[in-house]
Parts: sequence; structure tokens; C-alpha cells
Amino acid sequence: MTRLDALLLLMTLIWGTNYSIVKFAFAEIDAQAFNAARMGLASLVFLGLMAAIRRLRARRGLARPAADEDSLASIFVTSAPITPRDWMGLAGLGLVGHCLYQFLFIGGLARTSVANSSLILAATPVLIALATAVLGHDRVGLRYWIGATLSMAGIYVVIGEGFRLDPAAIGGDLMVSAAVCCWAAYTIGARQLMARHSPVGVTGLSMSIGTLLYVPLVAARVHAAPWGALPAATWLALLYSSLFALCVAYTIWYAAVRRIGSARTSVYSNVVPIVAMGTAVLFLGEPIGPSKVLGATAVLAGVALTRTEPRNPATRRRGP
Repeated sequence: MTRLDALLLLMTLIWGTNYSIVKFAFAEIDAQAFNAARMGLASLVFLGLMAAIRRLRARRGLARPAADEDSLASIFVTSAPITPRDWMGLAGLGLVGHCLYQFLFIGGLARTSVANSSLILAATPVLIALATAVLGHDRVGLRYWIGATLSMAGIYVVIGEGFRLDPAAIGGDLMVSAAVCCWAAYTIGARQLMARHSPVGVTGLSMSIGTLLYVPLVAARVHAAPWGALPAATWLALLYSSLFALCVAYTIWYAAVRRIGSARTSVYSNVVPIVAMGTAVLFLGEPIGPSKVLGATAVLAGVALTRTEPRNPATRRRGP
């Protein structure tokens, strides 16, 4: 268990608990309106944090950290000037990884079951591994594929009994499938920018661009939302989902992508449904049986296998 593993497990805890919190908020406000508000708040936090750190370092006369520096500063501080090509890349990430992903995922989740969407999302690590292998970014060995397969099998054991092919849910299933493709493209596409810039910089700027594209799509729902009548608990859910699920968890995700690559980082997303299941047991009183315990064990064992696979030094990517 390294510090990075601990941070990734914290990320899964945040995203897993965020599911129940967001579902609670959806009872009071339209899902897309809620999502627009949390994206806007998270973007403001990212931009404010970047500006404050830049001003503080300039006041102290500190140089920018090198792109491969293994330090806290390298997570927050951009290591090179942002070029026009970088801005084009950030715009693409904002469109695919924030605007389209959020729109498709939220819309799909509203149209299909939790079991269906969870099983579809469980394919994310395999999709990212296949794409990175084809592109030559990561070379994953047999142990990784065994771990990924074991992890996906564990997901099916946990929630597979609830999976159903409902004609009424096909549209939602397709939207969630498209969202998975967007997330995979976003994770892989950010690697080149991560070699030059910090996770906070790339995430904050791309999220801000994505929010500017997303809000007009759901403007009517944002306008119709009863903002003045929302209870305090819904506002707390909005704050948690914005500050932790988007700001903190996204930063951990891309800090990990820099260190261990897209494929190995993505396997941790399979732990999220396990955390969500545990949260439901604790706060919603949902029953838990031997099959779910077995499935959770398989997921964690699969993640452990992918993290213990030795990496070939010749295939290590340049940069952090």
C-alpha cells in the first residue's frame, strides 16, 4: 500500500458515496440542473486555486516545478506555458470529458437502472487498456488482464442479478455506453497535456471549458429549477459533490494517471460500485449477502493484481 494507493482508495470512497448523495439531491432538483451547478462551482474553485497558487509562488519568487517532479507542487502548478496547441487540446477535453460525458451519463442514468449502468461502467478499465495498448501508451501484461477480468467478474457477482434487458431502458444503456467512451477518450487524451502541465491545471481549465459548453445545453432546466426553495441538505449535497467528487477526486485521478498510467489507474473505478453498495447498506439499510461479499473480494483482488504487475522500464512513458 503506497501513498498513491491510499489516495486512489480515497477517490473511490468519494465517488462511491457521491452516488447516494447525488441521488438524494435529484429528489429535490432536476438532475441536469444540479449537474450544471456543481460543474460551475467546481470550475470556479479550480480557477481560484490555480490563481492563488500562481500568485503565491510569484510573490515568493519560486520557479515552476519540473514536469516530472514528484512533489505536491507538481500536482498544482503548471510546469510550462500554455501554447495555442495546448488550448486546442484543453478544448477537446472539455467537450468530450466534461460536457458530453456529464450530459450522457446523467441522462443515461435517469433512463436506465443502476444495475445496468454499473455493469456498463465496469467495462471502462478494459476499454482504456485496449485503447492505450493500441496507441502504444501502455504495455499491459497477462497479470493485468487477469486482474481486470477478475475485477469485472466481481462487479457482475455484486450487481449482475439486477441486470435486465428492458426495451424501455435501451436508450439509457446506449447513453451510458457512449459516456464510457467519452471518459476513456478523456483519460487517454489528457496524457500528453499531463506531461507538460499539472493535474489541477489540466482538469480545472478543461472543466471550465466543458462547463461553458454544458450550461447552454441545459439552460432551460437550470432556469426552471427551484433554487430558492431548495432545503439545506440539497445545498450540502451540491457542495460535497462539487468540492470532493469533482475537485478532489478528479485531481487524484489525474495525479495517478501521471504516475502509473491510464490503464492501471482506471481499474480503481471498479471499486466505486463496491463503495456505493456499502454506503447503501449503512445508510439505506439494503441487505448484503455472501455473493456480494464474494464479489467485493474479487474486485479488490483484481485491482491488487493490476497494481503488482511489474512494468517494463523500456515501455515507461516519458514524463511523470
